[in-house]
Amino acid sequence: MGAKNCPETPRQKMINMMYIVLTAMLALNVAAEVLEAFRVVDSSLTQTIKTVNMKNNQIYNAFEQQYMLNAEKVGEWKAKADIVRAKTDSLIAQIWNLKEELVYFSGGTLIKDGVRLRPDDPSFVNDLTGDTIRIKKDDDLNSPSEMMVTKKRAEELKEKIIQHKEFLMGIIDEDDTELRETILQELDTSDPPVKTRDGGERKSWEVQNFDSKPLIAVLTLLSKIQIDITNAESHVINYLYSQIDASSFKFNSLHARVIADSKVVMQGDEFVARVFLAAEDTTQSPEIIVNGRVLEMEDGMGIYRVPANTTGTYSWNGVIKYKTPEGIFQNYEFEHEYQVTVPSYTVAADKMNVFYLGIKNPITVSIGNVPKENIRVAMTNGRIIEENGQLYASPLEEDLRQQKTKISLYATVGGEERFMGDTKWRVKSVPDPVAKIAGESGGTISRDRIAVEQGMIAVLEDFDFDFKYTVIQFKMSTVNRQGFTNPFMSNSNRFTQQQREQFPNLISGTYIIFDEIKARGDDNSIRDLDPISFKIQ
Repeated sequence: MGAKNCPETPRQKMINMMYIVLTAMLALNVAAEVLEAFRVVDSSLTQTIKTVNMKNNQIYNAFEQQYMLNAEKVGEWKAKADIVRAKTDSLIAQIWNLKEELVYFSGGTLIKDGVRLRPDDPSFVNDLTGDTIRIKKDDDLNSPSEMMVTKKRAEELKEKIIQHKEFLMGIIDEDDTELRETILQELDTSDPPVKTRDGGERKSWEVQNFDSKPLIAVLTLLSKIQIDITNAESHVINYLYSQIDASSFKFNSLHARVIADSKVVMQGDEFVARVFLAAEDTTQSPEIIVNGRVLEMEDGMGIYRVPANTTGTYSWNGVIKYKTPEGIFQNYEFEHEYQVTVPSYTVAADKMNVFYLGIKNPITVSIGNVPKENIRVAMTNGRIIEENGQLYASPLEEDLRQQKTKISLYATVGGEERFMGDTKWRVKSVPDPVAKIAGESGGTISRDRIAVEQGMIAVLEDFDFDFKYTVIQFKMSTVNRQGFTNPFMSNSNRFTQQQREQFPNLISGTYIIFDEIKARGDDNSIRDLDPISFKIQ
């Protein structure tokens, strides 16, 4: 498996570029903003280490599972992966310890358990056991230089990285040049090229990365090195996992198989099926015979074609002749059947024989034996919506004469989509609701009964859809025995206080009239409703 199967992630590329830019900025000025940027990058690098470790642990778990299934086959590659894991963990741990030593050497202190860092606290690192160490001075230039360069701790680190790189390279096959080049780049510790603008001075890898660099920058670099090491580990263990089956046979039994484009064929179409042996030897192809005719071969599969002109169920069979490694021909028989049907389709509304504006109208469609996933539904004067497996028709304009509303069905058969038919539909507006008080739209009512009601409702009678109207205004007029009226307006669906004050004064035989009634539907349309009136008992 080459390095193309373990590419450097965009996140990793971004972090590497940020580190280069921040390092260059240090040559100009170690500003507080630069130090803060390094803290952010180091925090991101630490999180990336955890992410890569999680990915690597998945591969190690896969090794364990495969080993339980076939220890003999997996044992060699699992053993190598276990060594890679142990050596990588050891090197990563040494770098954690080096970080810890650097912070203590610069005056850092251990934060006791239970002490929380405040937002204004200085930056910090975690040691290998998870304890938090407070950094005393992020921009300390002397301590890293003395410890890493003067005391040659950077030289020791470089030697360990080189040894680890040579160990990993020894595992990878020499023919896998792409993966080998990836490992060499990720664990590169070569000295930087001489730059004329720097006076032509030759710098070592140790000086370039650790001399006269602030402490936080050095810690960030060490985090980057840890990521490079874990990424190299990821490439190598993925390579080892791919080797489990690299030299194995891909099958241990042979069976005849038939794959048809569809077991259901429309009249006038053709039935197409692929017949093949369920194990392929690229050095030879089997011979497939159906009805005394040798099939045409494509990519190790026989192609069986026959016109489907008459409806009915058809059976067919044949034999696959295959030469074994011993040179003996073995026959593998097979049989199959298919149906030829006349195209048929249905489109049915689940509730009404019309569509209503402003409502998702549920519909059911079918095309013979064509699977649901192979059916496409289109609509003019609207659109088709699918929610939780249910189709809905949502029309745009009223169409009482079925002139512009059409549901069309398409079926994918034999890899091609074809038109199956369409149906025309009427589109109507949702009917006006009826204003009601106390469940009635008129008649007689007692004074006590109307006094306990809260207001007026709008009811869609004999309408099956979940669609509601809400009264938004109405005028109430009381008529006394002399024929005089007193109008009172409500701008909601509830009686106003002024309207309620009229109820005790209602006299038997007088009328109370409600008009100028408006209601708003769920689609925000506003309807003017018919007036209603009651005679007081």
